[in-house]
Amino acid sequence: MPSKDEGNPIIAWFGDAFGALHPQLQELHRHGGTLEGEVTLRLGKGLAGLIGQRLARQLGLPENAGTHRLRVDIHHDAGTLHWNRCFDGTHWLKSSFSPYGTWPDGHWTETTGPVRMALRVDVLEGGWHWRVCGMRIGGIPIPLWLMPRSTAYKTIKDGKYRFEVGFAFPRLEEVLGYGGLLLATSPPRYPGS
Repeated sequence: MPSKDEGNPIIAWFGDAFGALHPQLQELHRHGGTLEGEVTLRLGKGLAGLIGQRLARQLGLPENAGTHRLRVDIHHDAGTLHWNRCFDGTHWLKSSFSPYGTWPDGHWTETTGPVRMALRVDVLEGGWHWRVCGMRIGGIPIPLWLMPRSTAYKTIKDGKYRFEVGFAFPRLEEVLGYGGLLLATSPPRYPGS
């Protein structure tokens, strides 16, 4: 009988390093599931805020800063990790992540609409931290000096899933970010179930 981990792109990509993730992150990425809770959406001030609103609109996020309800459905198939985020029951942000190589030298490519980001992973104190190492918009490569600085991680805090995502463009403060604590609200799902 095949192992339930067989065909899991996350476990295959991390190899032995998968065990360095916090046990709750291991379970989430072994089986999938749904996380829910309140998050704080941040927009920059002045020009950074206008850019942040436009970026939020293009990504399908709410355009107003403040507290929002977020539901994240996480699952994988044989070669891809999927994160489907829904803000306030009306704003959808869907991403797929494809693995390349293996940890620690490989990366994931996140596709969200016309944006493709190459992301390396650092495992710090059991948390999963993304580092942007390349970006394309509509197939056009973005030079390193133009790429936004980013903060993106998921960790466990007091049994909850703590995550943070933020972007700042060169010479501007953060233009857009969101983060908060989420609880698992559904049992783990296996691919195809």
